[in-house]
Amino acid sequence: MNQRYNDLNTYFRSIFGCRVQKITIDAGLTCPNRDGTISTGGCIFCNDRGSGSGASNRGLSLTDQLLQGKHFLLRRYKAKKFIAYFQSFSNTYAPPEILKRLYDEALAVEDIVGLAIGTRPDCVSDPVLDILQAYTSNYLIWIEYGLQSANDKTLKFINRGHNFQRFKEAIEDTSNRGIKICVHVILGLPHESRRDMLHTAHTIANLGVDGIKLHLLYVLKGTPLETYYRHGKYKCLAQQEYVDLVCDFIERIPSDIIIQRLTGDPHRPELVAPQWALKKSDTLAKIRNTLEKRDSWQGCKKRMPKVE
Repeated sequence: MNQRYNDLNTYFRSIFGCRVQKITIDAGLTCPNRDGTISTGGCIFCNDRGSGSGASNRGLSLTDQLLQGKHFLLRRYKAKKFIAYFQSFSNTYAPPEILKRLYDEALAVEDIVGLAIGTRPDCVSDPVLDILQAYTSNYLIWIEYGLQSANDKTLKFINRGHNFQRFKEAIEDTSNRGIKICVHVILGLPHESRRDMLHTAHTIANLGVDGIKLHLLYVLKGTPLETYYRHGKYKCLAQQEYVDLVCDFIERIPSDIIIQRLTGDPHRPELVAPQWALKKSDTLAKIRNTLEKRDSWQGCKKRMPKVE
């Protein structure tokens, strides 16, 4: 079967000539949507671990987390190079001198060839971007902005704490610095129609980003979304619904954008629904099969002027 989308592993091999894996790390940072700067509740889908591992709370240093990750990924995938992925919470949300110390510690570990910095579009500043830009001559640097939706009504409902315009400004601030830009999008957000989600796809297609991560909205214990779900106010996507939406999305984004993720990895003990979210391999296979059946590929519908 021909490759129908621009995947991350192929991208890494084209740069480094070997298997490269991301190592997820927790720097012990927080988020303005939790510390009271914007809100204390966070986004409705986010639990108190901030989508992370909780490793910092267990006392593991960044170096220890990276060494453990290297050991595991070397055995499982025979990876030779690694990207330090700052995932938990907002990893540009601290004084620049603290952030530089954290980034430097990660890059000092052997075989770490770059950074991926997960953050919010309202948590970037020129001093922080200057730090990241300074690394780009020797390392691969990605910044991953959580957008989730290009629809302001949705962003308000999920308690995101910023609007789409702020995301656009962050993209503009980050561009032309040698820093690669990845955007996170969630499919299946409350009250969003297929038209809304494809509006996000068409919007992102014209922003000049380098990568995208697609996530299924799943319900985690201890979140406001769980309350909505328990009260019958939110219904999860069925697996095939999600698969079809992912394929629709892929068809509408430029072929040079790196698709870093097609679905998420919920922690089994925290997952409320849908249970099929645990079947990642099955979902990925269905996405590939659906693209094959459609005989479609990434970017094949990019030029369509309207969302049908």
